[in-house]
Amino acid sequence: MVGAIVELATLPLVEFPFESNYVRSIVFVSLYVSLTAVVLSTLVSLPVAMLVGFAEFPGRRLAIALINTGMGLPSVVVGLAVLFLVSNQGPLGTFDLVFTKEAMIMSQFVLATPVITGVSLAAVTGVDEGVRDASYALGGTRLDVALVTIKEARYGIATGVLAGLGRAISEVGSVLIVGGNIAGADGTAITRTLTTAIQLEARQGRFELALLLGGILLVLVLLVNAVVLRLGGGRI
Repeated sequence: MVGAIVELATLPLVEFPFESNYVRSIVFVSLYVSLTAVVLSTLVSLPVAMLVGFAEFPGRRLAIALINTGMGLPSVVVGLAVLFLVSNQGPLGTFDLVFTKEAMIMSQFVLATPVITGVSLAAVTGVDEGVRDASYALGGTRLDVALVTIKEARYGIATGVLAGLGRAISEVGSVLIVGGNIAGADGTAITRTLTTAIQLEARQGRFELALLLGGILLVLVLLVNAVVLRLGGGRI
């Protein structure tokens, strides 16, 4: 399906020497970076949401406040922080991650994690306590109870993942800072995403290409929404 979308780049509307390869590589970078960041974020967010939601520990209210605050983190601040971490003078400087997809994944991970955690936390705490009590009464372990809770809260969790993906794939500021919006001489995107490419093409006056990339981004977001709605049985 993505391949069919990319083929739109070959239409005469777009006058660009390497439009097909250019657009295809941009779509690939965008999906690779965003999906990887969201998958990693989900693996971290769900355990954190379950822990904060049901465990009693000192600083729980502070943890909830930090999660809620993180949902509104300015993307450029996140980009600067990640750039410092991966720079030659930073703690991760030895890994040579400046202007790479990995650095972009790191920035999107930081942005998406509070969103997924916050929405998932609201979903799991909204599950009826009777469900957990019944699981314990039937001899369930903590893991069993956690799995039952996640099953009951799956629609809310899916909404959180969708919100995290939406923030990641539509991000401009942080990925521009840590990725550099780089493309090769043949037009192959290295760290150029749909959002950063739209910004560049619009600034350079190639509005037809910018509109095409914007249309692809919109279709991708709608497809993700459709998939989540289908999995949720229309209940999200």
